Amino acid sequence: MPPTDVYIHPSAHVSPKAKIGAGSKIWINVQIREDASIGENCILSKDVYVDAQVSIGHRCKIQNGVSVYHGVEIGNDVFVGPNAVFTNDKVPRAFNADWKITPTLIKEGASIGANATIVCGVELGEYCMVASGAVVTKSVPPYTLVMGNPARPVSRIDRMGNRVPD
Repeated sequence: MPPTDVYIHPSAHVSPKAKIGAGSKIWINVQIREDASIGENCILSKDVYVDAQVSIGHRCKIQNGVSVYHGVEIGNDVFVGPNAVFTNDKVPRAFNADWKITPTLIKEGASIGANATIVCGVELGEYCMVASGAVVTKSVPPYTLVMGNPARPVSRIDRMGNRVPD
């Protein structure tokens, strides 16, 4: 049972085996699967899907239309923009019954822009920023802004996301 100060919209489907931290808000049509863990003071916006065993840290904002699949781990203070995409299968084939999950780690303070794609097996470093529409195929160093397809570093940034001189 979630803490009493958690808001769960009536249309949300939250497994009784999921853990929801105090102060979190779960909005319209969100689905949270069994053994998922959502930290304190998180916001999961409309149409978010959180797969089984996913871990989301404290004070995260997951915007509309994001699916967080098994194998993705999200640290504290992470922002995930609308319709951002995570994958968890390096070689997807509908007929492969023996596929393996490839983990992805999103570290503290990272921000992912709208419609960005995060290919599994990468690590997004602390306070990095992924521009809207970027396709991340390689790990992103801490305090780095990446853009493009494939995403490439364009600048060092500070904790607030401002560009800093090299």
